[in-house]
Amino acid sequence: MSQKLVQTQKEEQTQQLSAVQVAFARLLELPVMDLEERVRNEMDDNEALEEAGGDEQPEQEQPDTDNNEEETDGELGDMELPEMDDQTADYLSADDVPDYLVRQNNAQEEREIQISEQSNAYDELYRQIGEQDLSERERAIMEYLIGSLDDDGYLRKDVYTLTDEMAIYHNIDAEDEDVERMLRLLQTFEPRGIGAKNLQECLRIQLENPEMKSAAKPIALRIINDFYKDFSLRHWAHIRQRLGISQEEMEAALQVLLHLNPKPGSGLNESASQTAPTVIPDFYLSLDEDGNIQISLNNGDTPDLRVSRSYKDTVREFSGKGNQLSIAQKEAYIYARKKVGDAQLFIELVNRRKQTLRNVMESIAHIQQDFFRNEDDESFLVPMTLKDVAQRAGVDFSTVSRVTGSKYVRTAYGVYPLKFFFSSQFTSESGEELSSRQAKIALREIIDGEDKRKPYSDELLSKLMAEKGLPISRRTVVKYRELLGIPKSGLRKS
Repeated sequence: MSQKLVQTQKEEQTQQLSAVQVAFARLLELPVMDLEERVRNEMDDNEALEEAGGDEQPEQEQPDTDNNEEETDGELGDMELPEMDDQTADYLSADDVPDYLVRQNNAQEEREIQISEQSNAYDELYRQIGEQDLSERERAIMEYLIGSLDDDGYLRKDVYTLTDEMAIYHNIDAEDEDVERMLRLLQTFEPRGIGAKNLQECLRIQLENPEMKSAAKPIALRIINDFYKDFSLRHWAHIRQRLGISQEEMEAALQVLLHLNPKPGSGLNESASQTAPTVIPDFYLSLDEDGNIQISLNNGDTPDLRVSRSYKDTVREFSGKGNQLSIAQKEAYIYARKKVGDAQLFIELVNRRKQTLRNVMESIAHIQQDFFRNEDDESFLVPMTLKDVAQRAGVDFSTVSRVTGSKYVRTAYGVYPLKFFFSSQFTSESGEELSSRQAKIALREIIDGEDKRKPYSDELLSKLMAEKGLPISRRTVVKYRELLGIPKSGLRKS
């Protein structure tokens, strides 16, 4: 059979990212700590990029140029934001660009950044001592109390023992009243619950935090103060009956209690280099007195930037002089113009990053507003996808993916990765769209309420879920049960 070569034409539309787009995408991905390092490295590499002073506004002004100036050696001309060395134009997306091309303009970016490499949680407690107006003797007492905390952050020794130990072993002359006063001060430090003598006191200290605002807090405090034994035995029905409250009020109080930290000092003895990096939130979310959601962006120690005045003056001085410049002056002009342009571009990208991050976070907060307004109750989370957020924020869904990939938000009840708020969805029998997380919560409630002598099979769980208006298959029940860490019925039997 004969063969022949046939040439055909095919029209295909593809999208190529410019080097500037790639640079912006990389900035979007950076969490706040990495952004600080990136900005510092850029300032080291580009002398035209400076930190704006406290009484100065970040530089926005464009250098003066002469549109009619004569070009010399093809280099002198209008001042524009420079195109970066576009070796990445042949790649279809930022993910396809080799790392060496992305990093070639900033070799220092290859270094790994470890958060709090030489510090641990004790350092944070000692730092808070420095914020107090204490005498040398009071400071010595506080330092001894911190050194006496156990691995969970509890101080299980009584005041009299502590007073004797300080006098005998450290020559600290302290009265019992002084130690008690310093202990009460220590218990106001972060993380709340530090310095408690037991779990009950630890939970009470956290509930008495004035920054915790919840309508269910008074009931939660009563449970800990008056019904702690029943609480530890999970006798919810008995507690509700004794308090004379509704099921909804009881559930709200339990929601508050389950958000508390039973081991506030669990990481005191482990350095940051031996554990996972400390999570630094990129956003802070709170509610004002009217229940409106307030969002602020954590810029950390990232400085405000401006273009160096001396470099701008050099560009202005030589601009429009073309053939009148000496070789040395031409080289100085070309160098200064490139550095100023690079600085302006970097400032613009950093500002765009801030605005994009805020738009995405505000969109997430709007979609999940019921969650934030109900004390971070997961049952209020609604189905949400990257596309949903992208449409509301007015950006591409790939941009949302980059923003949410490694960012965290802090609320009054905890720190959450932004990916936490995304979930798949299915439709209930009533036609309501529900998130898979809501189905998991309902499944856990059914299993928690089962008779442990005759635990429900996966098939029966599927039927009970359907009765609740959540029709899911037995296979999905198994999947959710395993994700929740719940064993199968045979292992739940007691």
